Amino acid sequence: MEIVFASLDDTLARFTLSGASPAFANAFRRAMIGEVPTLAIEDVRIYDNTSALFDEMLAHRLGLIPIRTDLSTYSTQETCACGGAGCPGCTVTYTLSVEGPKMVMSSDLIPQDPKAAPVFENIPIVKLTKGQKLVIEAKAILNTGRAHAKWQATLVCGYKNHPVVTISDACDACGLCVEECPRDVLESKGKKVSVAEGELSNCSMCKLCERACLASGIGDEPAIRITAQPDRFIFVVESDGSMPVKEIMNRALNFIRDQSDELEKQLGEISGDEKK
Repeated sequence: MEIVFASLDDTLARFTLSGASPAFANAFRRAMIGEVPTLAIEDVRIYDNTSALFDEMLAHRLGLIPIRTDLSTYSTQETCACGGAGCPGCTVTYTLSVEGPKMVMSSDLIPQDPKAAPVFENIPIVKLTKGQKLVIEAKAILNTGRAHAKWQATLVCGYKNHPVVTISDACDACGLCVEECPRDVLESKGKKVSVAEGELSNCSMCKLCERACLASGIGDEPAIRITAQPDRFIFVVESDGSMPVKEIMNRALNFIRDQSDELEKQLGEISGDEKK
C-alpha cells in the first residue's frame, strides 16, 4: 500500500492511494470523517439574549464554529480523570458579552485557553441592534463526527477510482472525443488522440468520449475506452482548520489499525489462539 501526494498543506490534501481494496479506501474515508475527535461547543448557558434569534438557534450556530484542536492537550470526557465532570483537561470554557448595535462575530468568543480559539475570526453569529444584548458562557468538548456533524474534522473527504484511458489503433483522430470531454483531459496531436499531460486524474469517467467516438460512425466499438483501476484511488481531503489535514489522516489510519488489532485479538480469543 502506498500514498503519493499531489499537493499537501495544512487545509487541503490531494493524494493517490495505491495497492488498497475498495473496502479499505472507504474505511479510510469514513474514519477521517467520523472517527477523528475535535473540539466543538456542546453546552451553552445564556444569561441574557435580547437578539432576534431564539436561544436554541443561537446555541446551534455556536456549535458549528470550528475550533482549533490540540489532541495532545485535551482528552474526551469518557477518558478524562475527572470522569466527565468538566475539567480543563477535557473542557474549554468561552465567554461572550456584547451589546448592540453590532454584528457578533466568532472573534467575540473569549476562550479560557487561547490555543483553543475559533479557527476563523469573521464567522457571523447574530446581528444586534441598538439596545440588544447577548451574554453567554459556552463549553466545548472533544467528540467525533459519528456523534454529530459539528465534530467532523473535514469539510470535504472523498475519493474516486483512478481512471485508465485506452486508445486503440482504430482511432482516426477525428477529434470528436476531444471536443466532448468536459474537463479537457484529451488532446489531438497530429493523427493521434492522447491524454493531455498531467490531466488524467481530472477524468470523471463520464464516458462521453466513448459515445462521441461511436457517433462518428467508426464502428460497433469505440476506439477510446474509459475504465478504472480497482486498487488505486484519488483522494481529496479538506480540513475545517481545527487541525492540519495530515494529522487527520494519521489519526484515521491509527484508528483503523487499533480497530484491526482489537478484532484480531477478539478472533484469537474465540478460536482459542491467544498468541496475538
